[in-house]
Amino acid sequence: MILKNTWLFPIAYCDAAEPWQLGFQDAATPMMQGIIDLHHDIFFFLIIILIFVLWMLVRALWHFHYKRNPIPERIVHGTTIEIIWTIFPSIILMFIAIPSFALLYSMDEIVDPTITIKAIGHQRYWTYEYSDYNSSDEQSLTFDSYMIPEDDLELGQLRLLEVDNRVVVPAKTHLRMIITSADVLHSWAVPSLGVKCDAVPGRLNQTSIFIRREGVYYGQCSEICGTNHAFMPIVVEAVSLYDYVSWVSNKLDQ
Repeated sequence: MILKNTWLFPIAYCDAAEPWQLGFQDAATPMMQGIIDLHHDIFFFLIIILIFVLWMLVRALWHFHYKRNPIPERIVHGTTIEIIWTIFPSIILMFIAIPSFALLYSMDEIVDPTITIKAIGHQRYWTYEYSDYNSSDEQSLTFDSYMIPEDDLELGQLRLLEVDNRVVVPAKTHLRMIITSADVLHSWAVPSLGVKCDAVPGRLNQTSIFIRREGVYYGQCSEICGTNHAFMPIVVEAVSLYDYVSWVSNKLDQ
């Protein structure tokens, strides 16, 4: 839970899973906001269809009960009703497909990134490479990110979600994530950022991220990768540009 001060009162953001949570985590990127809006749009049609189908079922059971209608009707064809139940679902699918395809194609669009970060999945940790700061052929800014064991957690840290090295990025900056794997299939997923990208051995997948606010965002590997699949979390910390530059400088000096 991240608290962010505003002019009137603090806002509590849900950027990690909570007990008995049913809805989405709060959106921190335009992509995640689009996913939530699309879900609400589809859910509207779902409720309308559910109510209509239930009404038709109850009406049919009531009017065609054997006591009210002992002699069954022999209806074999109805042109009007067949046209209606073909046209209306087509219109509903069109209203669902248009925003769905628009969101899908926007996910594949890669804006000219300011920072490129490479995430490499291992059993059972992630390696991150900030290749923009390489001064030679050697990796100048690379680190591994392991889950913090339960016995080593400090007060306020989240079980099975905290890591020893977070992915620090600047907020309100176009980022490019290049994702791959060194052994088996993994998946780099952070719900609040609307990101879920497979890590495939021998292949580079990429996705773009634009984080609109500072905060700490939690995710996990979303591809079953072995016995300890549940123990390789992801933590992305979005900070101000000044703090990011300071963090990079400290990392490079180490």
